[in-house]
Amino acid sequence: MTKKSFQLTLPIALLSLLVWVGTVRTAYAAIGTPDPQQSGTTGLQGKIPSPPPTTPATISTPVSGRTFTEIPVTVSGLCTTGLLVKVFSNSIFIGSADCKAGSYSMQVDLFGGQNELEAIVYDGLDQAGPTSNKVTVTFQDSQFAAFSQRISLTSNLAKLGAPVGSPLTWPIILSGGSGPYAISIDWGDGTATDLKSQPFAGTLDISHTYKSAGIYRVVVKATDANGATAFLQLVGVGAGAVTQSTTGSTNGGKSSTGATRVIYIWWPILLMVPLLFAMFWVGKRYELAAIHRQLEAQSQLYGNEIQR
Repeated sequence: MTKKSFQLTLPIALLSLLVWVGTVRTAYAAIGTPDPQQSGTTGLQGKIPSPPPTTPATISTPVSGRTFTEIPVTVSGLCTTGLLVKVFSNSIFIGSADCKAGSYSMQVDLFGGQNELEAIVYDGLDQAGPTSNKVTVTFQDSQFAAFSQRISLTSNLAKLGAPVGSPLTWPIILSGGSGPYAISIDWGDGTATDLKSQPFAGTLDISHTYKSAGIYRVVVKATDANGATAFLQLVGVGAGAVTQSTTGSTNGGKSSTGATRVIYIWWPILLMVPLLFAMFWVGKRYELAAIHRQLEAQSQLYGNEIQR
């Protein structure tokens, strides 16, 4: 190879090397590791403004005028699928449930004496819809008459969620009754019921970690020293899509299977191969042209010397 052709080929080789290094660095930055096989999930979360619900829920069960002597009591009715239904007694929150297939059902506690029940639907932005029909029932509590007090449970949060694998901590308000209290919590995901003791009335925190994404019925029960009981049904959420570590979950009897997305990032290498061939071809063309010109010059010089 002549000096001139070497000078032409060297910059092309250096350019090829720079392209190679740049491409490898791009691929490395894209995958974050030399291993071309990567897996993971990407999530985006946001809220789009929308008008509040316009169709109220209904209370079909119980009917007005009924008298109860035992709790819990089933409250059910019709609603718009996908909304959260909160039930109130005398304007105090006593339970919640998700509306599924156009209806809801929940177990609620009642206050001693008259209870005016009403249900209100809420959307994902916590916007309230119209109030349902009002149902008035009576609870004759023999324990209330004996001990002049009534144990009750409520919360400022009807529905609460946390990412799968992270603790969900829920503040519960316990009032009335006589301490100490025995608290049991069924988180609705098939795990063992949580049991705890509470010496005094007031606000207590209950906590749980969901292993699978889904919406779960949470039932809290409190029993005081006199054997009186209170119930509160809530809606717990294992937030987010099923992660790559989740192979399956059970939600209300339905099985959901998680999927792992595997990404192979080979395009930088595939893009580089034809580019290298093209640069090699251009370099060879320059080299052959330079040799051809040099041979012509030497041939012309040799011819001139013969003519002399």
